[in-house]
This record gives sequence, structure tokens and C-alpha cells, in this order.
Amino acid sequence: MKKTERNMSRRRFLKRATMTGAAICIAPTLQRVTATGKAIGSIPTEATSSVGMPAVHGSRTLGSGIAAMNVSAMGFGCMGLNYHRSEHPDRKREIVLVHEAVERGVTLFDTAESYGYHINERLVGEALKGYTDRVFVSSKFGHKFVNGVQIKTEEDSTPANIRRVCENSLRNLGIEVLGLFYQHRIDPHTPIEVVAETVGQLIKEGKVLHFGLCEVNASTIRRAHAVCPITAIQSEYHLMHRQVEESVLPVCEELGIGFVPYSPLNRGFLGGMINEYTAFDPTNDNRQTLPRFQPDAIRANTRIVEVLNAFGRTRGVTPAQIALAWLMNKKPFIVPIPGTTKLSHLEENLRATEIIFSVDEMTALENAVAAIPVVGSRYDTLQESKVQK
Repeated sequence: MKKTERNMSRRRFLKRATMTGAAICIAPTLQRVTATGKAIGSIPTEATSSVGMPAVHGSRTLGSGIAAMNVSAMGFGCMGLNYHRSEHPDRKREIVLVHEAVERGVTLFDTAESYGYHINERLVGEALKGYTDRVFVSSKFGHKFVNGVQIKTEEDSTPANIRRVCENSLRNLGIEVLGLFYQHRIDPHTPIEVVAETVGQLIKEGKVLHFGLCEVNASTIRRAHAVCPITAIQSEYHLMHRQVEESVLPVCEELGIGFVPYSPLNRGFLGGMINEYTAFDPTNDNRQTLPRFQPDAIRANTRIVEVLNAFGRTRGVTPAQIALAWLMNKKPFIVPIPGTTKLSHLEENLRATEIIFSVDEMTALENAVAAIPVVGSRYDTLQESKVQK
């Protein structure tokens, strides 16, 4: 058999296998797995696992009741494909990478209007063309744009803008319904009840499946959930930023709301590939502006990565896998969305879905990391002011 024929045959086999696994993840007629009903990562799919390739080996439920949404145990954050993460491959290679993620069982892809105004959504739409019956795509509204330029000092969650963003996102992505529609940041001039009611209307109209909020406090979650059931909260959460454990995760557990950590590797830092000499693209990387990514802070915080290295050395796992597995071992309703532009990192991330830590291991890891003070704030003053405490 010629090489090209072998490759085509392999691809057809993988697609057939993955379709079976994806059907297990998202078919609405199948029984959904509750957060307490199964152990973490315990629902195997058949997607590529039969040929030994890294794949998502489980599904999780975000939300509950009418807001329940069954997705792969790990999603894919698409922002870095073009935005805020320095250099990236050409469009063709990025589309191939997204295809690989689908083939390996990923069913949740996250984008936003603001990731390069409409650029990321259009890229994701092109990459997922032909796959949209197998995946969910989440996007976000709330930032204010004038002629395509973000007004960083203001937010806009008026009903008119929510609807405008929804229509634009559907068109950019080439889909008929958004899997999850998040408010990106709170608009202090629009009550959260109005936001929830507007998204609730979009759900009734069949343009949105589920409602989500980003970087909000427990009080806001309760107020919004009382109007329109929330499926997921998306906020930063990782071993170097655990603030959501104080009140947000408890209220999510109480109300049956899922949690989607963004930047689960602290913008790549916990993967161990960033040091004080790393040069960030000044035209396309927000890390250069963040206090935590200044050379002195990086040098001090590298001690945390060394803790992960030591923890993983005797277990055969990488720092990135430890950080991701730690999140998934914290709560069964947590679905991290790491992003990457490299197939090797995608495979590394997906392997983390197979890792289960004992209670003693979790405690030892957390204590070791907590013993090292984190140097530098995660955001600058303006961005921090937009995050609810």
C-alpha cells in the first residue's frame, strides 16, 4: 500500500472511532453522568484509544437539570491560535491541530468575539466546519468595541449588544446555535438580572444552548442563576491562583453549576517552558504587560515549577500534566480548557485526563506549592478592576 493510501486509511479509521466516542459524549438521548455518580475521568470513549494515541478518556457534566451539558473531560482554549500568545503557526497548520483535537475526543472549544476582533471566531469556524454536529463551541460577549477597536475602560452587556454579538458569533463560526454563551466581564451599568434574562431569551429562540459567566463572585452567580440557570462559570484557576476556592467553587457545587478554568497552566508558565529570558512578542502577547511575567517575578516563581518537576519525576508525568490533573482531581464538575499551537502539547495535555491522584498526593502537592509565595499580580490594575472579588 502506498504511503498516501496508508495515511488516508488511518484517518478514516480514526474518524470512525472518534465519531463513536463523540456520540457517547454529546448524544442528548443517552444518560448523562452526574457529578457524584462516577469517579473522575471514569467514562472511557473509544476515540483513538484503541490505537494507543493520546485522547480524552472521559466526559463530564457542566451544570445540572435543564442547564446540564455533557462534554469531554478537557476542552480546548482557542485564544492562543492567533491572540496574545506571541508567534503562532500558519492558518492551515492551526486548522489541522483543531482537527486533531476533535479526532482525539475533545468536544468543547472556547473562543470569544474579542480574541482579535472576530478573527479567532472565524478561524475556529473554518477549523470546525464539518464537525459542528460533534462538538460544542462557546463564545463570549460584554466587551465594548467601536469600529472594531476595544474600549478597554468600558464594558457593554446591554441587551442590544448581547444580541449583536450573538448574531456575529453565529455568523463567524458558521453554526446555528452557540453551545455556551458567557458574559466576558461584568458591566457595572447593566444589572446581571437583565443580562441573564436576555441570554434566557436567546436560549428560548434556539440561538444559544447554555448560559455562562466569567470572573464573577458568588453573589452575582446567585442573582443570575435565579433568572436563567447557569451551566458554567469560567474564571482563572490553577495552582498559582486559587481564589475561586473561597466562595465561587462552593456556590457552584451548591447550585449544580460547572466550572471551566481558563489559563489552567498560568498562561503557559506551569508547563515549565518559560524563564526570565523568554521574549514575548510585543505586538501579540499580553504576558509582557503582566506583573507576574516580569523577569524578577518569573525567576522567583520558577521555584513552583521545580516543585512540580520533583513531584512528577517519580510518577512519570510532566509539570503541565500535574497542573491539569490537579484541577480535574479537585472537583468532578471542573473542565479545564488549555490551549496550544503544538500537537505535542495537545497530546501531553490529553494524557492528563488519565491521571488520578490520591488524597495524600493532592495534599502534599498543594502544601509544597503553597509554601512558596507567588510573586507578582496576575493582571495589571485596569484588568484587575474588571474582575469581581
